[in-house]
Amino acid sequence: MGFDEEVLELCAKVPEGKVTTYKEIAVALNQPLSARAVGNALNKNPLPVKIPCHRVICFNGHVGGYVSGKEKKIELLQKEGVEVIEDFIDLDEYLFRFG
Repeated sequence: MGFDEEVLELCAKVPEGKVTTYKEIAVALNQPLSARAVGNALNKNPLPVKIPCHRVICFNGHVGGYVSGKEKKIELLQKEGVEVIEDFIDLDEYLFRFG
């Protein structure tokens, strides 16, 4: 399995109402310096309904980008019960960690 597939597999494990970060995924893959590559892999997500890449945000809680636009990402997260304040999410409350 390649890097992109491993990223998508981990992303699919993030439950509704939680978020993870590009860095958390990179660390879970034992490649802690690969957060940008995680973002690139998610940008190519062929199944955004099945693999919820909107649940992946920046390490500091900022919502970050999304292929369908930041506003859509915020809308999806809010529908799942994630509170977004001025484009930021409280990681103490909503962060999902692997393992």
